[in-house]
Amino acid sequence: MTDELLLSALLAHPENGGVRAIAGPEDVEWTGVVVESDETRLPSDGAGRLVVLTESPPDRSWQQDALIRRTRDRGFRALAVPRAEAFGAGTRALAARLGFTVLHVDRPIQLAKACWQLVEARDALALHYVRKVAQSIEYHADSLTDLLRHLSSSVRHGVALLDAEGVLLESGGSLAPDVHASIDFAPWLDIVRVPGGAAASVRVDSPSREGLRLAFFGEGLDERQVAALAVAAEVAMPAVAARILIDEVNEVNDASVSSGVLRDFVDLRGTPDLDVERRMLERGWRTSGYHLGFRIIGRTRVDTLQLLRFVIGELGRIPVDSHATTGGRGVTGWLTFTDPPAPPQIEQSVASLRELHVAARRSFNVATGVGSVANGSAGLTTSLSEASDASKIAVNRSTTSWFVRVDGLGLERLLLAWTGNDTFVPAAQSLLAPLQEGRGELLTTLSAYLDHESALAPTAAALGLHRNTVASRVHRAQELLGVDMSDPEVRLALHLACRAVR
Repeated sequence: MTDELLLSALLAHPENGGVRAIAGPEDVEWTGVVVESDETRLPSDGAGRLVVLTESPPDRSWQQDALIRRTRDRGFRALAVPRAEAFGAGTRALAARLGFTVLHVDRPIQLAKACWQLVEARDALALHYVRKVAQSIEYHADSLTDLLRHLSSSVRHGVALLDAEGVLLESGGSLAPDVHASIDFAPWLDIVRVPGGAAASVRVDSPSREGLRLAFFGEGLDERQVAALAVAAEVAMPAVAARILIDEVNEVNDASVSSGVLRDFVDLRGTPDLDVERRMLERGWRTSGYHLGFRIIGRTRVDTLQLLRFVIGELGRIPVDSHATTGGRGVTGWLTFTDPPAPPQIEQSVASLRELHVAARRSFNVATGVGSVANGSAGLTTSLSEASDASKIAVNRSTTSWFVRVDGLGLERLLLAWTGNDTFVPAAQSLLAPLQEGRGELLTTLSAYLDHESALAPTAAALGLHRNTVASRVHRAQELLGVDMSDPEVRLALHLACRAVR
């Protein structure tokens, strides 16, 4: 590192005494700084330095011109003085012709301290940032976003949480794309300085989310400032990692609670229940109005919490009241309209859900089903049920890009409708008769197995059985029915039949 003092670094210093460029070159650097009360105390050899005067300059323009000429003739390259903003146009033009930088400063002593930190006391600058980080951590943060806001407010530079794909959260500014592209995600600590800005980043130790980095960034920072911010980032990182863990635990708990509320609501099948209604309202879920349900499930194993985060973020782009929660191997959600939506509005909403599905498939191997618009509490249950069935059909529909809308189905839509038809129910009872012998354990197990999307562990947990017992019963049911349950169409038909019989 050199002892040169950059104007850009001084302007970027969070406690620079309110310095502002008034006239002359702005892309400059100085060999050091001299601080005096007035011009008469200045040395004769300025040696390319910045001079900071603590007393105000003379009021008359000819005296201000003389001050600039004499300071420049002594070898100084810049002058910082209180009330420089009052310099007239002639004085400013003179400074520009001489190539002499004039700065206004509100608090000269604080400016001198900032210069000292940048030139002489690099450890003091790092300690300054560390103290600011420690002060921000002392405050209670409601969330990770709130913590980053505290950090950027205290350090007075930008703070960002990012990964190789982009910026996840930021406060106090926007990290320039060129800076992000230059960050090396491999080492523990990385320092970047490019024309678009600078950043000091450190790897975040998060057991659940790999590849994260915490970055302190800004424009005009010199290498000493970035090095000091690197120390601050290392000090702040454990608090950020802990906040991520706290938020994730809260998020998991909230998703579990909301999933349970929705499951209880759907199980009522439209039957009024004051307690469930209260729990729905506590989460801001209205059952009144008109609803369009959707279901997104993994075609392979997916992280449902990550999927839920993504879905909630994308739903914010749709100008309709929306809700979503986890359930089984996917996410269930719905859009709610206060008044009956016109056909064009329905089509636009379905198109928005299709766009959400396409965006989700860039990161998750999912299939999406969309129900039809239905009214009220019972209508919400119906639309969500249709969406669930449609998502199971979508799993094997590459021709529709794994997106199926109930209203667009042909024969499958008829099958879904038949589940509530008097003709279908007897046929379903006949089909499943071999499973109803004894206490009907095989039928109960098969129904639960299909309700849990053919997953053994969730089925076993729901029934309070060992997964081997569930597997044995499902295999026995398959033998008695003479069907191949590896065929998704067979599973759908059985699922519909089980629903009808129940």
